[in-house]
Amino acid sequence: MPHILSIVLFTPLAGLLVLLFIPSSNARAIKLWANAVAFLGFLVSLPLVLQFDPTKDYQFVEQGAWIPTLGATYHIGIDGLGLLLVMLTTVIGVIAILSSWNAVHERLKEYYAFFLLLQTAMLGVFMALDFLLFFVFWETVLVPMYFIIAIWGGSRRVYAAIKFIIYTLIGSVLMLLGILTLYFQHYSQFPDNKSFDIADLMHTSLTPGIEWWIFWAFFVGFAVKVPMFPFHTWLPDAHTEAPTAGSVVLASVLLKMGTYGFLRFSLPLLPQSAKNPTIVNAMAILSMIGIVYGALACLMQKDWKKLVAYSSVSHLGFCTLGIFALNPAGISGSIIQQINHGISTGMLFLIVGVVYERRHTREIAEYGGLLRVMPIFTVIFGIAALSSMGMPPLNGFVGEITILSGAYRMSINWAVWGAIGIALGAAYLLWLFQRTMLGEVKEKNQGLKDLSWREIAVFAPLVAWVFWIGLYPQPYFRVLDRSVATIVERVRPGYYSEQHLPNPLETGTPTAALR
Repeated sequence: MPHILSIVLFTPLAGLLVLLFIPSSNARAIKLWANAVAFLGFLVSLPLVLQFDPTKDYQFVEQGAWIPTLGATYHIGIDGLGLLLVMLTTVIGVIAILSSWNAVHERLKEYYAFFLLLQTAMLGVFMALDFLLFFVFWETVLVPMYFIIAIWGGSRRVYAAIKFIIYTLIGSVLMLLGILTLYFQHYSQFPDNKSFDIADLMHTSLTPGIEWWIFWAFFVGFAVKVPMFPFHTWLPDAHTEAPTAGSVVLASVLLKMGTYGFLRFSLPLLPQSAKNPTIVNAMAILSMIGIVYGALACLMQKDWKKLVAYSSVSHLGFCTLGIFALNPAGISGSIIQQINHGISTGMLFLIVGVVYERRHTREIAEYGGLLRVMPIFTVIFGIAALSSMGMPPLNGFVGEITILSGAYRMSINWAVWGAIGIALGAAYLLWLFQRTMLGEVKEKNQGLKDLSWREIAVFAPLVAWVFWIGLYPQPYFRVLDRSVATIVERVRPGYYSEQHLPNPLETGTPTAALR
């Protein structure tokens, strides 16, 4: 199908334009149209899965003139990494919009319009192969997310939204300076080829000092978005104050923009800095602090939603630890765990949204014994908790064990601290489950209704995805093998021959990431 990526990219935006003509007074039509557009966006993305060839590099590539005087082009395409994140985005988009059916009652048209704009911007981030185009999509994401938090959030929504925008804008400004430095370095070496294209920038020779500076400029932009410790402080406020669907999209997709940035830009474009022992050790230390600190913070929380928010700091620490293991197991495990985090943490935020709609409180102490009145809800919560803590045969186990395998090859200390984080994760999730689901039912909770058919439909695809990855992860590793090999060979040339492993770049045959 020609221009399939552009169709996937702009379907939500086209739906937004039609939405503007629906009368604001017709709430049902607005909801139905927004849900239909989100579902259509998922349907048009399915051919990407069916036609993707794991033995090739970038696919479905489209390129056209955009800003010729600057050398910027409309250049989009996806590899295995991009494919998984695009599919995560389209699936979560459907679920987030469907979950909003009874949650939002004011300014519906604007609410759904911002979500559709956000969907296009997130997809653009994962498709762009031109650095300036990437930056435009990256910045566009901030606008709808800011308004979603500031207008439809909780009592401290304005504070949370401003904090979110300030942190991310500061990171973006530094990242832009790094992009421009790389661009002008390329132009000074190739005066006849002004370009923001990633493939062209790969050929730029950088002095160690300049590459070091660019790496840290990129680091701030990506680390804020992840968020890595100590850049994480905006996250609990934004998560807690955002509406349920906003929290789901923020956790499941937006945070992955930071880890994606490390994998797509920092490692391939700046390989000497990326493998510098000082930088690798710094990244590992920050990741391990985030893993343990985030888990300990969860154990201290009284607010159900804030507990889930802090869990993201811990889980994303595993992802960055895997990235800077700089080996196939660590990087593959990191990408799989990014998808896993999007699934399991998205489920946990939806679970908080369900009880909040019924009780209008997120205080953990207000609950208890929900198993007796909401058995279906309890089962789904149990699956989400077990998935998040990495229990086999669920998805979280696959990602965490692969990351630990890659981390162990770098340092046994990395693996030990990762294992401590997993144990702490089990502690806070099981404790949360015990306090909310088990015990005696409080009087205020006795009349709570179990999940409706619409709510079951929201959770069903995520539950299925949890078991699919947990029981049969091989297709995901197969899709990622070539992308991961490209990153590893760029940072550590000759790695596969040194390790006596078949190289997917040379054989054209996908290999198991743990082999």
